[in-house]
Amino acid sequence: MDQAHALLVASPGLGHLIPVLELGNRLSSVLNVHVTILAVISGSSSLTEIETIHAATTRGTCEIMELPSVDIDHLVEPDATVVTKIAAKMRAMKSAVRDAVKSMKRKPTVMIVDFLGTNLISIDDVGVMAKYVYVPSHAWFLALIVYLPVLDKVVEGEYVEIKEPLKIPGCKPVGPKELLDTMLNRSNQQYRECVQTGLEIPMSDGILVNTWEELQGNTLAALREDKDLNRVMKIPVYPIGPIIRTSGPIVKTKLTENPNGIFEWLDKQRERSVVYVCLGSGGKLSFEQTMELAWGLELSGQSFLWVLRRPVSYLGVSSRDDDHVSNGLPKGFLDRTRGVGLVVTQWAPQVEILSHGSIGGFLSHCGWSSVLESLTEGVPIIAWPLYAEQWMNATLLADEIGVAIRTLELPSKKVIGREEVAFLVKKIVAEEDSEGRKIRAKAQEVKVGSKRAWAHGGSSHSSLLEWAKQCRLVS
Repeated sequence: MDQAHALLVASPGLGHLIPVLELGNRLSSVLNVHVTILAVISGSSSLTEIETIHAATTRGTCEIMELPSVDIDHLVEPDATVVTKIAAKMRAMKSAVRDAVKSMKRKPTVMIVDFLGTNLISIDDVGVMAKYVYVPSHAWFLALIVYLPVLDKVVEGEYVEIKEPLKIPGCKPVGPKELLDTMLNRSNQQYRECVQTGLEIPMSDGILVNTWEELQGNTLAALREDKDLNRVMKIPVYPIGPIIRTSGPIVKTKLTENPNGIFEWLDKQRERSVVYVCLGSGGKLSFEQTMELAWGLELSGQSFLWVLRRPVSYLGVSSRDDDHVSNGLPKGFLDRTRGVGLVVTQWAPQVEILSHGSIGGFLSHCGWSSVLESLTEGVPIIAWPLYAEQWMNATLLADEIGVAIRTLELPSKKVIGREEVAFLVKKIVAEEDSEGRKIRAKAQEVKVGSKRAWAHGGSSHSSLLEWAKQCRLVS
């Protein structure tokens, strides 16, 4: 009998590519199926994307085919957002994806697209039996996306001006501080793209989502059983998380071969004493906020490892001149914190850092991949949301799951002062008050639950097998 074949399609951008690559690895290793990944490359020919693909290819777990990007400049406005550009690009790539599938000698049993490639679900002449959507985020995010077309019809005016939180049947309401950035301006094309995604997801045969039963049981139950939500969501949802990078860094370049003596430094620190500060590949701060964050870290008196990117408004630094990022720090900061803190101005191996015993907290932008990398190691979070669905993630982590502490105001709206930074760092890493202890204990509890979900017979392991049987990848 021929080995079953799963086809995955990744939208452009590292934040979409890596989750799909990791899903492919999981399908290959757990189900022993042949996996092909169609990777749509960014128009800018991102060196990091290309290196990521090449490094993933050397693993040998998946077959990876690069699809050269098409020009969409004539299809979008010059000032179009990233979401708008990706959605337009994926529509323009439809015929290329169709041709790629038709050329395959071994026809796929199932096709999985990410949530920005949902237009590909309508490809119906390539012999693919089943089509699924992979949402590499959490169940609350999924519920909002699929219910957004309803909200679009019933809510008048801008969501940012609502007096009452937006109600999603069976789920936690979404307030102004949890809105996706694609929802902040309903006249912007990226909002229309988001609504369209919400309409297209339920047209698939089902959804794979990167969470697990124990973490979000109530929301997952609503997606399956709530009568009002089921009016728009009649397809099955399979929680298969956490799916994260676990086997070392994907990207290896001459810039990253020696990660700045990070682990030699971490080995010298006390257990659970270091706060790790990293705001993601797109998480750049203003010059003023960078200064306040630096002062706050120093004021806290705690050890820190800071992956520092160039402040967006610091005009004296070239975008490629990482060696001089430190020019945007307070005068004498590096000398005063020598031994206590380590500032890294290039890439850092985040999964390995978070698994190190000296890490006691993570000041994070709350991108879901980073969140899962932290939670699976039992590291509590200082939530510093900046864009995308990160506001929503911060609320989920702090208010519902209880593994995070957050700033009083959204960091994307207001400069967070040094005193608040110092308070948050000490609270999550050092203080022995009831709140700090409770958050740290909950993070450890979630770590145990995440391992249990993927143990043999665990909820996510069983959910993946159930899905695989449904789409005939396994018997």
